[in-house]
Amino acid sequence: MKKKLRSYDWFGKSDKMGFVHRSWLRNQGYPDDYFKDKPVIGICNTWSELTPCNGHLRDFAEIVKRGVVEAGGFPLEFPVTSLGETIMRPTTMLFRNLASMDTEESIRANPIDGVVLLTGCDKTTPSTVMGACSVDLPTIVVPGGPMLNGRFKGECIGSGSFNWMVKEKLLVENYTEEDILQAEVGSARSQGHCMTMGTASTMACMVEALGLTLPGAAAIPAVDSRKKVMAQLSGRRIVEMVKEDLKISKILTREAFENSIVINAGVGGSTNFIIHLLAIAGRMGVELKLEDFDKIGSKIPLLANLKPSGKYLMEDFYYAGGLPVVIKELKKYLHNDIITVNGKSIGENNSKPQCYNREVIAGIDEPLQEEAGIAVLKGNLCEDGAIIKPSAASAALMKHRGRAIVFETMEDYHHRIDDPGLDIDENCIIVLKGAGPVGYPGMPEVGNVDLPEKLLRKGIKDMIRISDGRMSGTAAGTVILHVSPESAIGGTLALVQDGDMIELDVAQRKLHLDISDEELKKRKAAWTAPAPMAARGYVKFYIDHVQQAHLGADLDILQGGSGAEVTRDLH
Repeated sequence: MKKKLRSYDWFGKSDKMGFVHRSWLRNQGYPDDYFKDKPVIGICNTWSELTPCNGHLRDFAEIVKRGVVEAGGFPLEFPVTSLGETIMRPTTMLFRNLASMDTEESIRANPIDGVVLLTGCDKTTPSTVMGACSVDLPTIVVPGGPMLNGRFKGECIGSGSFNWMVKEKLLVENYTEEDILQAEVGSARSQGHCMTMGTASTMACMVEALGLTLPGAAAIPAVDSRKKVMAQLSGRRIVEMVKEDLKISKILTREAFENSIVINAGVGGSTNFIIHLLAIAGRMGVELKLEDFDKIGSKIPLLANLKPSGKYLMEDFYYAGGLPVVIKELKKYLHNDIITVNGKSIGENNSKPQCYNREVIAGIDEPLQEEAGIAVLKGNLCEDGAIIKPSAASAALMKHRGRAIVFETMEDYHHRIDDPGLDIDENCIIVLKGAGPVGYPGMPEVGNVDLPEKLLRKGIKDMIRISDGRMSGTAAGTVILHVSPESAIGGTLALVQDGDMIELDVAQRKLHLDISDEELKKRKAAWTAPAPMAARGYVKFYIDHVQQAHLGADLDILQGGSGAEVTRDLH
């Protein structure tokens, strides 16, 4: 027997409410047959002129609609909160959970049978996926795609990655203001999100690895016509998914999450992947722990030679064969039989791709690095964990003991870091407090702070930096992130003082503050919590309910889902 569509409760009845629901939509000119047994497909659009990476998604929505109509569906586009990484203050991470709530409630409250998520910039992908998970309808993701390679002085540069070198370029390499302006104009020269393996590209790879996109969707440049084809085919496919009742919960199994961890390690993905995948798993009710990222992913070989861990950019990655090549190479590490949105297994989808450039995508027998992924650190400085990305770090600093130079806030750092009188050398460890979910608030991408001017002029390229914040996926360095518990709630990080010795041993997964337990107790007893950063509104709500980094920094009241059923009517 044919299953009744969810939208039937809005459009299929002959009573008063059926009249209400249909009659108002008719002002847009929909014919009778649109209300008769056609799956209603919600197109969730994160387009905004304040989100440059998603500026082309208004056009993409029309292409998706074309595919929906061709397959016999009824497309209805709706907007949700858009999160522009390069524009919003103090950080888009503060609003990821808000956007997920917007997505969840927009889907649940409306006559939608299946959902297409149009994503691009960093947080627009996890936020919309989180929201969709909590409703659990058939769902497909259409990633907006990376920009074309940046160009400057005849060379390729990465939007995002170049940002972190501006201070060094001006101080050490004698770049002029005109040079920087030309790099600014050339680094982001087309529609799309940043084209390094930063967080946006990592999120696109994440959803393909999870099975939420059509095969090969992640790496196609935003301006390539094949991205439009992918959007149209996704519109067709979501209609079939509704007919098959292929809900997101049938795709996002524990095995899918494990696959995503493996594939993220293989491409050298952003550390932000961890916090977003944990949050998505929490919405699905799938048990996933911080330690799993180390256990499952830390021994995986690095195959993608992409900035910031390598040399090339996403456009090159696509021409070399894209993510399907990586998935094929990693097949012995994967659950190859798990289902994806096209109804086929991930193994079947990725059994035939060829690599066209082994400089960009290495083979499994000759990887760029034998072990990549994320290392999860433990110790008295991070009882619930901290992370480091070895592929982006300096090998010489992976085991180190250094003197702490402490900055209580980001403002304190900016005020003092370039002071010639600051007692700091390359062997020191920069410690930044107040950058966690509660403390900032929102856990900004500030962990990869610039080095002091006097050390840059000395030729120093890297130092150990520790914080309870995050860092951009476009950045590199020996940076320890996501320290949990954070300093603002009394984690040990809050108790670190100038001159304390800190030991890092990545091989042993150890991060230790070298003071006695007695001294720690004494400092903890004297510690007072900083004043909350907000007294009202969403930010106050966020501070009161946000979980720590090792739990994905979701709101505690958003764990799990409420499903798709709405039993009460509006009249």
